[in-house]
Amino acid sequence: MNCPSGGFPSIRHNEVRDLTSAFLSEVCHNVHTEPTLQPLQGEHLKYKSANGEVGARLDVAAQNFWGKDHQTAYFDVRIFNPFAQSYANSSMSKCYRKHELDKKREYEERVREIEHGSFSPLVFSTAGGMGPIATTVYKRIASLIADKRQ
Repeated sequence: MNCPSGGFPSIRHNEVRDLTSAFLSEVCHNVHTEPTLQPLQGEHLKYKSANGEVGARLDVAAQNFWGKDHQTAYFDVRIFNPFAQSYANSSMSKCYRKHELDKKREYEERVREIEHGSFSPLVFSTAGGMGPIATTVYKRIASLIADKRQ
């Protein structure tokens, strides 16, 4: 299952996005799925891979997730197949780091400087694992939900 096209990869991605949004809705304010980022107005982003497009969107946004007053936390999901030929000589930790770094280069500066928020890439593998940042985010979600239910 290394095919990048077709419906299954987007369905899998959307399920993770929607589940993340549902969990965040239990404990955060102003949770939005696929929020559109503000357009750039002459700002120059550091990386060539940074997304400067008008109408750029991330997967989920939630206010006060990290406990900062009125700061919005933005999340973007990526799911990769660790059994793809391109990862044959890479460890799982290296794969997760690569995908987290790619997402950070694409969105982090724009979110920090234009949106004045925080950005966390949520990287998962089709084998069922999650990257270090996703692990931290989901531990925080679990902690917030547990505190709320006590």
